[in-house]
Amino acid sequence: MNKPARGSLLGIEHLDTREIVGLLQLARRMNPQKARPLLKGKRVVLLFYESSTRTRTSFEFAAKALGATTTLVQSTGSSIEKGESVIDTGFTLRAVGADCIVMRHPSAGAQYLMATHLDIPIVNAGDGMHEHPSQALLDALTIIKHKKSLKGLQATIIGDIFHSRVARSACHLLTRFGVKITLCGPPEFVPDVAATLTSGLRVTRHIEDALRGTDVIMLLRVQKERLAGQKIRLQDYIARYQMTAARLKLAKRDAIVMHPGPIIRGLELTAEVADGPQSVITDEVHNGVPTRMAILARALGKTR
Repeated sequence: MNKPARGSLLGIEHLDTREIVGLLQLARRMNPQKARPLLKGKRVVLLFYESSTRTRTSFEFAAKALGATTTLVQSTGSSIEKGESVIDTGFTLRAVGADCIVMRHPSAGAQYLMATHLDIPIVNAGDGMHEHPSQALLDALTIIKHKKSLKGLQATIIGDIFHSRVARSACHLLTRFGVKITLCGPPEFVPDVAATLTSGLRVTRHIEDALRGTDVIMLLRVQKERLAGQKIRLQDYIARYQMTAARLKLAKRDAIVMHPGPIIRGLELTAEVADGPQSVITDEVHNGVPTRMAILARALGKTR
């Protein structure tokens, strides 16, 4: 096994702070409407073992905006369905000419395993319950555009934090830059309080307490089947944790509301909040393309 190839993005936790700053600065310079042939002649494979709309589409648009060609490989309709291993799939894609692989997988660490066997950069587009680094970067970019800086902000993350790779990557990135984070949700969906506090985070079960004075509200997707699995009644979750216009008033007047998607109106938030003036959810999705342009440019050594 070897070290991952230069340019790989496997997570936020072990990414150098200067690299994070560099990626965010590069993302701000990227314009999806003005194609830049930085990656002309490069082949980017989108290897998705799980379904995706926002992440897959924005990586594809990002690659094409930089002049690269893309190929989508999904678990259904490919050799993966026949039982081929992750490593052998990687060897195959490298052999046919892949210069970079953007990969989503249901198992934590799958991207790292592939990265240690291949000599091309691997980009993590989500691995199990572990990390989602590109989402954390685009979320940081969204916050900076609306708040100018991350330093000194208070952020509240609400929902199923235990299962959320989005929450993990966000905590790794935002706390690195001085953001104070409150995690809020039912006990079944929020990590152990003691373990969380040692990381400099705060936990509360009460949404009203979590929202007071916050600058950024990050809502997470809540799956109905997980609520049922934890014996949490849907109506109880809505009553205790749904983001409503009344609850939003507890936050700062200029607080922004974020959500990685897909949003479920009537569960995680009301339509009034989703479509309201403090919602930056659409802008958050829009920022995915320039952010992923920066990630791909870095992966293939074309940052200038």
